[in-house]
Amino acid sequence: MSREHEEPVRASPRLSPDAHHPVDASFIVCTRNRAAALEACISSIEAACEACSLSCELVVVDNGSSDDTAARLSRIAAKSAVPVRWMVELRPGLAAARNTGMERARGRLLIFIDDDCIVESSYLQDLNRHYSAGERCIVRGGRVDLGSPRDLPFTIKRSRFRARFTPDVHPGGFVLGCNMTMHRETAARIGRFDERFGAGGPLRSAEDTDYLVRAHQLGIPIEYVPDMTVQHFHGRTTRDAIERLHRDYSFGNGGLCVKHAFKAPWLLRHFCWTTRSAWRELFGGYRFDPEISLSHLTIVAMNLVGAAKFAFLAIRWPNQADADTTSRLPRPQRGTPPC
Repeated sequence: MSREHEEPVRASPRLSPDAHHPVDASFIVCTRNRAAALEACISSIEAACEACSLSCELVVVDNGSSDDTAARLSRIAAKSAVPVRWMVELRPGLAAARNTGMERARGRLLIFIDDDCIVESSYLQDLNRHYSAGERCIVRGGRVDLGSPRDLPFTIKRSRFRARFTPDVHPGGFVLGCNMTMHRETAARIGRFDERFGAGGPLRSAEDTDYLVRAHQLGIPIEYVPDMTVQHFHGRTTRDAIERLHRDYSFGNGGLCVKHAFKAPWLLRHFCWTTRSAWRELFGGYRFDPEISLSHLTIVAMNLVGAAKFAFLAIRWPNQADADTTSRLPRPQRGTPPC
């Protein structure tokens, strides 16, 4: 269940979008109890909008915050030059919040940014250059740098080379969900995020990876570009915190293997490769991440537990499989070619 704030848009009439005059891009930011980080994120988005000619809106989905998020959003919306629409999504989980944001967004381009990220001022200029090349049906993600030197180097992607996804690499982290973009027609074709996955959901993570797998199954290219940069202030400074996140990621990825066992059997190949690496690790081989001392053994164990959890959920709620194709999606704009 979600509800939009009574006064969701506070901006000049010239900038305010409506159903007949959609904006070029919608920033979708989901948040929960990170009021200070969210305010910094929004400030960076406003700066990026000022540096580019694209018309934009900001869609913020509050997933049940108990801090002063609502008060801060009200103040931000009252003074922002960018149209700000914010709503409360009472169903727990990042995937549910992202679905709500995607349903309410009015932009031709959808930009998913996490609330603990800072967008660089050139972000929209980079994005506009890539999408102006003419390829509409694509999922594209950009560079994710470490925001704070105190945080451990995890949940980032700093490759300097443009790349297209192939099943030879695991989809997890190829494009990070904290910096993921697509045309609304592409989102309409892929469908909603599977709410069994993602932070706050029963499978804890991998809602973005599941989305990439489904895009690949439809023949939609997935591209990483070394610009469109965000700084990720994830706040995890200890190995124990990273270990917990590592376990959650592995748990969700195990569920993915079961969900897509027939349509994307290549995911099981990655599980087999990790199992082989875990066996070698037992006899002195390399760990998954020697710098942080993360183990292949943990990945295999949590993959198996996550696979069992997904099987349980599939038996208990068999109709959830239809959630990917529900009709509540961003509608393509009139006159735009199909993806």
